[in-house]
Amino acid sequence: MANNRRPMRGHGGANRPPEKAKDFKGTLKKLVAYLKQYHLAIVVVILFTIGSTVFNILGPKILGKATTEVFNGLISKVQGGSGIDFSKIGMILITLLILYLISAAFSYIQGFIMAGVSQKVSYNLRKELSEKINRLPMNYYDKTTYGEVLSRITNDVDTLGTGLNQTLHQLINSAATMIGVLCMMLSISPLMTLIALVTLPVSAVLVMVAVKRSQKYFVAQQEYLGHVNGQIEEVFGGHNVIKLFNKEESALKEFEEKNDILYQSAWKSQFLSGLMQPLMNFVGNLGYAAVVVAGGFLSIRGTIEVGDIQSFIQYVKQFTQPVSQLAQVSNMLQSTMASAERVFAFLDEGEEEQKSFLHETLVDPKTGKERNVTIDDLDGSVEFWHVNFGYTKEKQIIHDLNLKVKPGQKIAIVGPTGAGKTTIVKLLMRFYDIDDGAIRLNNYDVQGFDRSELREAFGMVLQDIWLFKGTIMDNIRYGRLDATDEEVIAAARAAHVHHFIQTLEHGYQTELNEEASNISQGQKQLLTIARTILADNKILILDEATSSVDTRTEELIQDAMDTLMEGRTSFIIAHRLSTIKNADVILVLKDGDVIEQGNHEELMAQKGFYYDLYNSQFEETA
Repeated sequence: MANNRRPMRGHGGANRPPEKAKDFKGTLKKLVAYLKQYHLAIVVVILFTIGSTVFNILGPKILGKATTEVFNGLISKVQGGSGIDFSKIGMILITLLILYLISAAFSYIQGFIMAGVSQKVSYNLRKELSEKINRLPMNYYDKTTYGEVLSRITNDVDTLGTGLNQTLHQLINSAATMIGVLCMMLSISPLMTLIALVTLPVSAVLVMVAVKRSQKYFVAQQEYLGHVNGQIEEVFGGHNVIKLFNKEESALKEFEEKNDILYQSAWKSQFLSGLMQPLMNFVGNLGYAAVVVAGGFLSIRGTIEVGDIQSFIQYVKQFTQPVSQLAQVSNMLQSTMASAERVFAFLDEGEEEQKSFLHETLVDPKTGKERNVTIDDLDGSVEFWHVNFGYTKEKQIIHDLNLKVKPGQKIAIVGPTGAGKTTIVKLLMRFYDIDDGAIRLNNYDVQGFDRSELREAFGMVLQDIWLFKGTIMDNIRYGRLDATDEEVIAAARAAHVHHFIQTLEHGYQTELNEEASNISQGQKQLLTIARTILADNKILILDEATSSVDTRTEELIQDAMDTLMEGRTSFIIAHRLSTIKNADVILVLKDGDVIEQGNHEELMAQKGFYYDLYNSQFEETA
């Protein structure tokens, strides 16, 4: 069973260099095209984000008027006038409150809508990726690890959804804030605006220097974080072996070496990235001081009001925030595009060619009318006609295979590892398409079948056991979902697993865990055999079906299999040659060629490769 653990991810710091997309523009176009179905919601988000930003920007300007009113009132009071006009200040503050409430409402609405859009995108992408997995050809998984496929559905979709939710809002908010604040600053004082803008290039240069210095340490940190995680996982997975060979000290020494490099790169990267904010604050404070001095000078001359100085300082703070936000958004956007690129690349992978069901028709004996051939019309006859196949063009596995199987025959396939035994059944079920020749069921070429409907004709019991988290009843019923409890129990009896299930505390309602590790390997195999018995398919494929059980259990399974295979075409792949002595035909494969063919007695009489292979097994067990 595949290892489904989620890939480990480290925390290298918020400022670590983002992973970049190979084709940023192309991926962006695909993402924009994918988001067209949500265009109305996104337009609403943009409008409400701009509205929220505009109302928020107006606040300091109005608050400055209140400050000016207080200042003028105090001066008036000193000079013997009426003093502070609290009613006017109250109206200004009420206006300010209304503006901020409108801004907050707009921000809430856009956040609610955008969260819905991002989650819908994540949901739909996961759904499409899950459906895509079933449509990919088997050779895709020969060159791609399960971890990479799982990463598309988990990490990449998570990154894409989170990035989409945050980047769109922050990009619009930052752009609108910068433009709006700049306009408000210019409306107060072009001179003070120029002074404030001078500090920006200085901050940018300092940040670029810090980023350039820290980047190589972040790269090293991420690299060795992966090394440390990998070694920890490896050591825990092989803990018993390490104990057995007394390799604890060497494992610990290797860990300490890698962990030390990780420590050195981590503290240096974190220290250098941590300098950015103090540097920006230092330059920003210098800018504030210069702005205040200039503002005081202009106020004395009567060019601006006192409240405008306060407003301007607030605008300077608001202006620097979008600059730092855009740097963060840039990193997040790069990661989002990198994840989107991998997701779309997976969705664009070539799929298995799906043809309509058999084009041949037959006359229905009941109605006398023509209809398409279905699985129910197959009687189990199989023919391999001059079949050639290789997983790559350079290396052929099957060479000119010819075989005719009558309905109900039991075909055993034997041979050394790598001879092509499992490949034959994979070709039969169209997990792969042959290079030359033809494979026929009832004289119908399998390439005329829809793959999914073709596979309904086959029942399989594999050496690699697959059970899911759920009850024993549900795991057996997986073979035929509409089966009754009585039919499930009958299948369990036929597989000689009913007695074992009854000994469990909860019987058929016993819950299997994710790895089904709460029952033995042999018991798991018996459950998969019961599942196949319940499915009641036309053709059976047994690939090392009894490899995980003891001799006594193997005998019971053989009895059940003999009953099951009566009247059904069966292909049996086995290394234990004692289990296939009663097969109708035994194919002996070597290097992709059928070198011998016949029943057990005939092959033993030939005293060829099968004879040597059979006797060698008994010599090994003697």
